[in-house]
Amino acid sequence: MIELDGVGRSFTVRQGPRWRRRGGPRVVHAVRDLSFHVAAGEFVGYLGPNGAGKSTTIKMLTGILAPTSGRIQVAGLDPSRRRAVLARRIGVVFGQRTTLWWDLPLRDSFHLVRHLYKVDRTVHAARLAELCEVLELGGFLDTPVRQLSLGQRVRGDIAAALLHDPAVLVLDEPTIGLDVVSKAAVREFLRTLNAERGTTVLLTTHDLGDIERLCRRVMLIDHGRLAFDGTVDELRATAPGETSIEDVVTRLYTRPSPS
Repeated sequence: MIELDGVGRSFTVRQGPRWRRRGGPRVVHAVRDLSFHVAAGEFVGYLGPNGAGKSTTIKMLTGILAPTSGRIQVAGLDPSRRRAVLARRIGVVFGQRTTLWWDLPLRDSFHLVRHLYKVDRTVHAARLAELCEVLELGGFLDTPVRQLSLGQRVRGDIAAALLHDPAVLVLDEPTIGLDVVSKAAVREFLRTLNAERGTTVLLTTHDLGDIERLCRRVMLIDHGRLAFDGTVDELRATAPGETSIEDVVTRLYTRPSPS
């Protein structure tokens, strides 16, 4: 469902004011020779410290950025070349941003999403009813998005990302800032979605509780390269003596940068 082969992405950074530059622009390699495959129906955690290349990877997977080198396919499509078509096959949730219309009631946002994705009215109504039930949205469908609590807004964003029934769901910090109750509700919904509908899920998060409770497989990216790919138990085995997955991950993060 997701394939990356030898993917790289670099950026050219100009240093300092134009009249003070020395030695020309600097090239930053955000992602280097990154390769991994995610099969249909997998629930995979994608971890890394700030600046490791997670967000760059997500932007390439969704077609926002094109890779500098290598090959990417998501749901059988090249994301940067077939972005409009791919949008109908994937759902994306950014925990720190909303895709909902800020001043409109949540219900109106969902109707606009239906038109954007060209979803049949009957199919949309059935899917919305299902999502409202499992995500408990009914009590605030007529509330403007700007008046929703963070937990309500995140559940609304997840519903909006799933109204067109995508094969792949990409989640970027979906539980950030949520209270314990809201976090548990979101986790349970995602677990059920993956188990019952077979939706492929790629989750990036700094909350290792999300990883332990949801993911069968974990990938770590550091300095733009894949540092680990395996199960949570295999991850723990990389640091004998450590009982906390947080300590294990921290040890992997603090390895020296590859040359």
